Amino acid sequence: MEELGKQPLEDFLANVAAATPAPGGGSSAAVTAALAAALVEMAARLASSERAAERAAALRARALRLAEEEMSSYAPVLGARDEYERELALAAASEPPAHIAETAAEVAELGAEVAASASDAVRGDALTGVVLAEAAASAAFRLVEINLGSGPLLERARQAELRAVSARASGSGGPPPPPRPPIPR
Repeated sequence: MEELGKQPLEDFLANVAAATPAPGGGSSAAVTAALAAALVEMAARLASSERAAERAAALRARALRLAEEEMSSYAPVLGARDEYERELALAAASEPPAHIAETAAEVAELGAEVAASASDAVRGDALTGVVLAEAAASAAFRLVEINLGSGPLLERARQAELRAVSARASGSGGPPPPPRPPIPR
């Protein structure tokens, strides 16, 4: 499959829609984080904040790298021969989505910062980036939660989601939504 960053959007969407395990939720969350970072980058450039624009560009590149990494991370789970192998594979497959959640949280925080100092003309773009980043962090956290159910990696992903939720709340001026209950296993 062609590198995600070089695929036409329609091809990527068709690949996500195909009856194959990848690309799936994790790589879609990472691409969403990259799109969010691109919006924050654009808003930062229009607001003449080169430092924020450079940081957003780096986060965009990281999110795309994580999307690529995540696409192959679940294959060992599907190929596991016993429960022990499956547990090890699930732990390894949870690393990329945890990193995606953390990257998305950084994007959301940066986007809220850019939105706070941006003109009305670009504030909406920065806030759209924040909302997309929050969604990416939440989606990635849920994937880790489904894979692991508990542990330090899950806690890292949970903290990233909470950071993204807080960034969205601070960027929009509203209170954060109440926490959602865990998914039953």
